Amino acid sequence: MKLSELLQEQELGDWRRTHYSKEILPTLDTKQITVMGWVSSTRSHGNIQFVVIRDRLGEIQVTAKRGECSDKVLDQLSHIKEHTSLAVKGKVRAQNRSPNGIEVIPTEVRIFSLAKQAAPFTIQAKRSTVGIDTRLDLRAIDLRRNFLRSTFGIRHTTLSSVRAFLDAKGFIEVNTPKMIATATEGGAALFPIFYYSKEAFLAQSPQLYKEQLTMAFENVYEIGPIFRAEPSRTKRHLSEATSIDVEQAFADYNDLMDLLEAMIKHIIDSINDKHRDDLESMHSTLPKIKTPFPKYRYDEIIDKLQAKGERIRWGDDINPQIMKGLSNEVFNGDTFYYIIDWPTAIKPFYVKPTSRSEKFCESFDLMYGSLEISSGSTRINRKESLLGNMKKQGLNTDMFDFHLRVFDYGVPPHAGFGVGLERLIMVLMNIENIRDATFYPRDIDRLTP
Repeated sequence: MKLSELLQEQELGDWRRTHYSKEILPTLDTKQITVMGWVSSTRSHGNIQFVVIRDRLGEIQVTAKRGECSDKVLDQLSHIKEHTSLAVKGKVRAQNRSPNGIEVIPTEVRIFSLAKQAAPFTIQAKRSTVGIDTRLDLRAIDLRRNFLRSTFGIRHTTLSSVRAFLDAKGFIEVNTPKMIATATEGGAALFPIFYYSKEAFLAQSPQLYKEQLTMAFENVYEIGPIFRAEPSRTKRHLSEATSIDVEQAFADYNDLMDLLEAMIKHIIDSINDKHRDDLESMHSTLPKIKTPFPKYRYDEIIDKLQAKGERIRWGDDINPQIMKGLSNEVFNGDTFYYIIDWPTAIKPFYVKPTSRSEKFCESFDLMYGSLEISSGSTRINRKESLLGNMKKQGLNTDMFDFHLRVFDYGVPPHAGFGVGLERLIMVLMNIENIRDATFYPRDIDRLTP
């Protein structure tokens, strides 16, 4: 038979999968099954051809031996390349050295889509042998790598555990606009868009909307995209990221810090429970945490940095590179901790000053090592205080009229935080580059695929 006929692509037709990889156990020995997936590896040993098929749950070894299967099937499996999409009908045979302790002896192969060329990188190794840009140019293929498949399975569990945790605490999930008329936090890092005949922007944050929603629902959360036009090329910044935003009425920043660390603990417990095999295959262990997380006032951190000779003044922001200098005395390795009570002048206009001094505000950053994971605060809930803060920061209050007007109708005391999902995944999975914590990264240099 001609090679073109052997490797002819076919439609799905009436073929359907009978079992996923995890469902094929030695107890199914001699049973006829149909498996579907894509080819992750092939190898030949004389008259025996081994093909490993990967589905969404794991791997299946197909073993084609001359005399045990037809010459046509053996020839088909001998000529296909990695990444080919196919289905195999065959008989289960117990085999200790194969994935799940079984192999499939094929009787028929149906090729759905033939890989025409080899990918420019391998999919088996945790660390790729090519640069990240090469991988991102073929991101859908890159995501077939075992390490990334496990990472995004854990990402999914992270999100589902957040929802379960907050739902159990009486929060309601909301969705807020992503096309807005003005800056949420008064900054310039905005992506402008055309909105009919007007200029609009992609939302930096759901902040003002989630504050308003506490008036009706008290406790709300949103998991959604945020957009920041920061011209950064670091391994920790994205132009489009996913934020877990939480807002709670009749609470302050102390209550929200308690909630946040309980949520982090719940996430880690959920991943450990559901992904033991993934963590083992990735040679990964999640951070071991103790609650409550340590708290350091902004003043303390500045004093410690100055004592080490760092060029930083009171009122400056604290960047990750400088924070690395405190790795022994503050975070002693990679641990979660808070920096609290930041200067009011460098935080957004809606953050409430402390009772001890207007210079400081009831705010916190959740850190892991030197990396910021979350930021939160008690919010101002009185209109006159909010107006005063906005004027101090030089903001045009008319641009925020849609928000200010609701403060005439009894906004409750409230507090909240936002967690950067991709940064959280970075620290949980010890990922070097944040672009490997999102499906299709967007940054200053990348708008495709």
